[in-house]
Formats: sequence, C-alpha cells, structure tokens
Amino acid sequence: MTRRSGGRERTCLATGEIKPEADLIRLALAPDGTLVPDIAAKLPGRGLWITPQRDLVETARRRGGFNRSAGRAVAVPEDIVAQIEARLADRALSLLGLARRSGQLAAGFDAARLAIKAGRPAWRIEASDGAADGREKLDRLTRSAWGDDIPVAGCFSAEELGAATGRDHLVHAVLGAGAQSAAFAATMRKLSGFRATNEF
Repeated sequence: MTRRSGGRERTCLATGEIKPEADLIRLALAPDGTLVPDIAAKLPGRGLWITPQRDLVETARRRGGFNRSAGRAVAVPEDIVAQIEARLADRALSLLGLARRSGQLAAGFDAARLAIKAGRPAWRIEASDGAADGREKLDRLTRSAWGDDIPVAGCFSAEELGAATGRDHLVHAVLGAGAQSAAFAATMRKLSGFRATNEF
C-alpha cells in the first residue's frame, strides 16, 4: 500500500494496477474463509481489492484469482458478482434516502422542475419504469438551463426509489450538490461496472 495525494492506494488483484481505494471494491474474508463484499470498506479482517467490473470479478472467481491474492483457499460464492451489484445498488439508494432527509433531494416532478430552474443539479434521478414524457420534459429543461453534462441515474425502479425516500413510489428527482451527491457519484461509478446505470 502506498500513499499519493493524501489518499490510500491498493493493488487490483485482477489487473495488478495500483489505484486509489475509492476506485476499487473491497472484499473481506469472513472468519470461515468466505469472501464477502465490503462496499463501505469497514469490515474487519483481511481485505482483497478489485476493480469494479463484472468481467474482472467473474474471471477472478473462475480462475482462482481470489485464492492467489489471499495466499490461501477462499470460499468464493458463485453469485459474488450479483452480491456486489446488489450491495452497490443498496448503497446508492441509501444515499438518496439520506439526501432526502437532509434536504438535498428534490423528489417528484414539480419539485425536480423547480430545482433544475433554481440551480445546477448534481444528478437527475429517473425511474427505469417511468413514463417517457415526463423524463423528456425534464431532459429538455435541463439541457436548456445547464447543457448536456448533468448525469442521470436511470437504473432503479419507481418502487425502489420510493422505498428509499419514504414514498410509495418516485419517478423523478434531482440531487443537489453536497456530501451525499459526492458519495452517490462514487457509488454509481462502481455500479456502472455491473449494470447500465442510465438506460431506460
């Protein structure tokens, strides 16, 4: 492990590249030798680090890459890729819930529209199963006000977004700049290695 620019770096077990911890996923070894996704990188014990990409994780599982990195036999669940994806998605949704409670998330079409007019959004959130017309109206408004570079998260259902934010369902939302949006962006970058995050 080395330090550059004040941040810790780790070696990706799949590629051998040295990267900031923020660009990698940590997998912890449970006491029984089972590999467990550690998205928050806080679990005790030995950790293995890998670039958050579906193909790299699956190849490491099939070819014994986790065993080599750990220097011992590791019990790698067959669904480890799905576990990582699910935990990243849960983390992203949890951050939206925190943002809602702290006032950083404008939830609902009218609130999203007003938020876009009031200031530059950090993210737009659109339910994957929402109707296209509402999304397209907000697309046009956003492009007109802020250009084409506002990221859109479109990989969660209205039910998932609603559950995360204390509503029955949620189709449109705008995430403002702040601590939650920075953490959300980092989580979405990792999740994009496992699913399309902005396709409807």
